[in-house]
Amino acid sequence: MDPLQKNHTLNSEFIILGFGDLAELKIFFFVLFLIMHLITLAGHTTIVLITFIDACLQTPMYFFLRNLSIIEICYILVIVPNMLANFLSRKQRMPFLGCALQMHLFIALGGAECFLLAAMAYDRFVAICNPLRYTLIITRALCLQMLVLACVSGFALSLTLTTLIFLLPFCQSHDINHFFCDIPAVLFLACSDTRTNEIAVFLVCMLILLIPFLLILLSYAFIIAAILRIHSAEGRSKAFSTCAGHLLVSLLHYGCAIFIYIRPKSCYTPEQDKIVSLIYTNVTPMLYPMIYSLRNKEVKGALRRLLDSRNQ
Repeated sequence: MDPLQKNHTLNSEFIILGFGDLAELKIFFFVLFLIMHLITLAGHTTIVLITFIDACLQTPMYFFLRNLSIIEICYILVIVPNMLANFLSRKQRMPFLGCALQMHLFIALGGAECFLLAAMAYDRFVAICNPLRYTLIITRALCLQMLVLACVSGFALSLTLTTLIFLLPFCQSHDINHFFCDIPAVLFLACSDTRTNEIAVFLVCMLILLIPFLLILLSYAFIIAAILRIHSAEGRSKAFSTCAGHLLVSLLHYGCAIFIYIRPKSCYTPEQDKIVSLIYTNVTPMLYPMIYSLRNKEVKGALRRLLDSRNQ
């Protein structure tokens, strides 16, 4: 890119088109997604509080769950407030660097969540397949190391990918047909050959999505085999209940992300992408606390104790 074109790009703005074709329903969707956003924040904040306060939940599994909720809160705050503002305006202008920052944080936090879900799968694998050595293997130091590694890896890969995308020239349309600066929507606007960047996106997505997801599936193959070897029905039910929530969350998170990012630019479909993005930035984060708490007696017990202490 020549210096003049680079300077023009850096000083330009993107226009987030959002849901301009739903003008009559904008207020309805604003209220709907605002309620969902508040429920999501309340759910994840509750998980953070009870896993931090309750003495019975000071275990590696709840350490990971607490940090997963913290990442999820940051993740939705990067996207949803801007999306809500877009419902109230016809077009939303976003500076070039603002768009790059939003993409960087979104990929970084999403990547950290992917790696943390893989760490949680390893924790469940050791707990069920090697219970006698669980406390020796899954130490507090190892948990902290896995958390730091997940976050550093997510932010490092995100910085690399975001830099590669925003070094491209955007010399024609700056209208992003999405409700945030997502990778396919921004890449679609580039006016140069993006094959190298698409390969980079694919490689990063392999590292962030496919490899952790395959490790999770492998862990659960061993976990299911171990559960089937448990003789008592009560033992099998207890073992399965500690894993079911994590497995369901992993399938929802990776399923949507793989659908959006592991594909070529030629398959980009703006309207379909917006619907899937709405699901993984609004619906699934709202479901996660419900999934973890409804099937988990310890979380429900901790929540009851917290409410009882407030009523006394």
